[in-house]
Amino acid sequence: MMKIKLIRTEEDYQQALERLEELIDAAPDSSEEEELDLLSFLIDHYEEEHFPIDLPDPVEAIKFRMEQQGLTRKDLVAYIGSQSKVSEVLNHKRSLSLSMIRALHEGLDIPAEVLLRESGGQFEEKCYDPAEFPMKEMFYAGYFPGKKDLREVKEKAEELLIALLAPYEPLQQQMVFCRSSHALATEDKEADGHLDIRDALPGALQEKDSQIEGEKVIDESALRAWQARIFQLSAEQRISKYKKGSVTVDFLRQLAGLSVFPNGPELARQVLLDSGIHLVILARLPRTYLDGACFFSPDQEPIVALTLRYDRLDNFWFTLIHELSHLYLHLDHKQLAFFDDTENGQGLPTNNYETEANQLTRQILIPDEIWDIESKSLLNDLNPDSVIKLANQLHISPAIVAGRVRWETGNYSIYNDLLGSGSVRKILLKE
Repeated sequence: MMKIKLIRTEEDYQQALERLEELIDAAPDSSEEEELDLLSFLIDHYEEEHFPIDLPDPVEAIKFRMEQQGLTRKDLVAYIGSQSKVSEVLNHKRSLSLSMIRALHEGLDIPAEVLLRESGGQFEEKCYDPAEFPMKEMFYAGYFPGKKDLREVKEKAEELLIALLAPYEPLQQQMVFCRSSHALATEDKEADGHLDIRDALPGALQEKDSQIEGEKVIDESALRAWQARIFQLSAEQRISKYKKGSVTVDFLRQLAGLSVFPNGPELARQVLLDSGIHLVILARLPRTYLDGACFFSPDQEPIVALTLRYDRLDNFWFTLIHELSHLYLHLDHKQLAFFDDTENGQGLPTNNYETEANQLTRQILIPDEIWDIESKSLLNDLNPDSVIKLANQLHISPAIVAGRVRWETGNYSIYNDLLGSGSVRKILLKE
């Protein structure tokens, strides 16, 4: 009897085949039959590893099913999309998209592993519905690098969304978004410091299914896509190592002091990168109503993201300091994420987190004790010289003081010449 052992080499394989041939006529229930069964198992295992049978070509599988069922190319339009697409697929000039593959699998019963070209491959439950995302706007905003054709993006939408969103799903489960009409987090949900992304939405915004007239309704899918793109862009930046607790009140004041320089936003970005903090600029997607956000990257690096929804110096500096205030007050202690609509947030804090961030931001830019003294004349006289004088006294940009007066008075027609409108994009994005 041959000594049975695992087949590891070609020599072992040949010896096993020779022995198998000797045992082919083994008597039933004999020791030779037992040896035959064991050898057959070991040989099959070796052949599966070293001589795998390739799955059939998906296109050939489609043609085979067409022949079986007497289908024409016109019959495939229902599964592939158009006669031109059918022709391109059958001529190997267009690859199958996930939506096509699903349709062919369900409609023609072609095995998933054949269409996916993956042994044992199975369809996962569809987790990203392209209809829920602003694919057109995402395409034009560069969310899908290398894609130059909107038609291709729409056709490959599901694959593109998986590539964009799936890597960050585990991280997003730990994030919280603030609401204006709902508490940020009940104590029982916050007990372990983690919240599901679907449990809340951004500051001063409403739930997606809200039907209250006049309210801003957030597009949660667009927001998730925006955040995922922020993660991607931050990964392209080179920054220093972040030290927890390095953001202090003095750090924020020094940063605000950079506003006096013509290239202040660029100087601030460099300071943040040198401090291990990402600063990413990305325009908001429709129905996200964002000015800025602050959260940690998958590598636990702080990210401040700005949309420059209002391309003005006053909005830039308020939003920047506001997001960094969240980092100083909240993010160094809890795994939360903040998404802010500062247009509403300054006057209508939605929760304690926003109240604290607003108070600190105002204190950093224009300390309360100074504002209490100067505000009466500033708000009554509306004299540009008074704005510039106070800005010089505080060593900050006049845009910051002008923006505060505009907000306090509700008069947004004044001091337009002091706001630096249209300048931030030119500085940070070189537009």
